[in-house]
Amino acid sequence: MTHRHAPAGRVAMVSEHASPLAALGGPDAGGQNVYVAQLAGLLARRGHDVTVYTRRDSSRLPDRVTTPDGVRVVHVPAGPAAPIPKDELPPYMHEFGAWLAREWANRTPDVVHAHFWMSGTAALAGARGLGVPVVQTYHALGTVKKRYQGAADTSPPDRVATETAVGRESDAIIATCEDEVAELVAMGLPRRRMHIVPCGVDPGQFAPAPGPRRRRPGPRRLLTVGRLVPRKGFDRAIRALAHVPGAELLVAGGPEPALLFAEPEAERLLALAEECGVADRVTLLGGVSRADMPGLMADADLVLSVPRYEPFGIVPVEAMACGAPVVATAVGGQLDTVVDGRTGVLVPPGDDAGERTGAVIRRLLDDPDLRARYGAEARRRVLDHYTWDRVADGVTRVYGAVSSLPSLSGAVR
Repeated sequence: MTHRHAPAGRVAMVSEHASPLAALGGPDAGGQNVYVAQLAGLLARRGHDVTVYTRRDSSRLPDRVTTPDGVRVVHVPAGPAAPIPKDELPPYMHEFGAWLAREWANRTPDVVHAHFWMSGTAALAGARGLGVPVVQTYHALGTVKKRYQGAADTSPPDRVATETAVGRESDAIIATCEDEVAELVAMGLPRRRMHIVPCGVDPGQFAPAPGPRRRRPGPRRLLTVGRLVPRKGFDRAIRALAHVPGAELLVAGGPEPALLFAEPEAERLLALAEECGVADRVTLLGGVSRADMPGLMADADLVLSVPRYEPFGIVPVEAMACGAPVVATAVGGQLDTVVDGRTGVLVPPGDDAGERTGAVIRRLLDDPDLRARYGAEARRRVLDHYTWDRVADGVTRVYGAVSSLPSLSGAVR
């Protein structure tokens, strides 16, 4: 059965600091922005009536915008109409929640889906007393951030306690991987209300280069991608490169190349490359557009994803969609997405793993047939598990478990 005309149900998404419009517009889009934009757009194309509520961070923004997919994006007045670091947003969530309560009293959704812990506090406040079920996706957890960042963690001091309270009050929790489930259970949240639905990728956009893969002249190319912050482990990739003669490392992430000189992390990485004797083989590309990223990944001999921790990690999945074998640290969501010995290799997360990671890289670079098998299997795995259609199917099953919303998983798109 297909659904083409009447909306199947009203879905309200709350994404307080991550607007889906940023994902549509480009460089300000992080993982949460992309997730919300893709999921909301696909649900709307399936026939659902979808509204995303995000905080107004500019006085120039209209009250409401409708995307080409038919998603309404509402800019909620909560705090100053100006950019505010997300760690400073909690004081404005009461105002956000009160605004939602007034909105939903007049037009009650069938289900509310909150993205990030602060959105959870606002969504629960808005839905309280209306009988509307709330589904929570954290995207990242304070317990993990605190464990790895310690004193450098800038999260509000009550983040973990609030995350726990949000999880207890929510009707369902969507986790992105098994590692996140373990963290949530350790926080004392009930396993029976948790559902695993991974993040997704567009396999049409992220795809292998057309035609047979040819040997590129010059050095073997390693690629690592992410925000230019210490936890992404670019320093580990540089240390590994010191044990891989004849290879170059491209680091994609951060501001545009002209502004890299002002980035402390870029300065640290270049100094480390000099110390390791590989400065002539490391290139910091700066920010790379999403339009250019698939070609960069498809052209790499190996993609390295070696963060210290990673709640889910979309980079390995995007690389796998491009048919690139992945070398990844055995942490977080990468334990689910990268199948050791089938789509790539998992390496230990310790800081002393540079030589071992280098040995893994050398072995793969010396065996083009093995890399080709890993790349082909990686692409198949993405098509089987990590498309946005698969994500939407899983999410709407969770919606259906807590509300009367039909899934429309077979709708014409």
